[in-house]
Amino acid sequence: MKKTLSLIATLFLLNGCAETLALLGPASSALSGGNIAQSAVSSAVGYGVKKQTGMSPTQHALAYVQEHNPENKKENCIGIKSTNSKACTIANKKVAFARDQVKQAVNKKKISFSKKFAEARKIGKKSFIFDNKIYNTSFKKTETKKSTFFNR
Repeated sequence: MKKTLSLIATLFLLNGCAETLALLGPASSALSGGNIAQSAVSSAVGYGVKKQTGMSPTQHALAYVQEHNPENKKENCIGIKSTNSKACTIANKKVAFARDQVKQAVNKKKISFSKKFAEARKIGKKSFIFDNKIYNTSFKKTETKKSTFFNR
């Protein structure tokens, strides 16, 4: 009982020390055998970001989620089992946008290739150059000789 009360009292007294304890991250990872350099850089970057912007990296991430998902929708992530989060909604939107951009680029290339091909055929050229490659416009039918070995 005495131990529990002393722990609770210590918790209330040291509640304001959370910020300074966060800077001890590299020391704690060194004791536990973690990567010292990575944790030191992470702490330094986090401190620098907070000093410059007034917000921690976590607060920046939350602001990004609120900006790109104002409806607070939660969706399942593709390829991750039983994950339903706001970050997945944003990721799915970004993937869909990128997919549309790729489809548009591919369609533009197909259309421009088709136009080039049609122009070359109309003029009567036997070949044309597209994207530094030479393409043949003539369609010659080649007859294949049938094997007499299989036709017995």
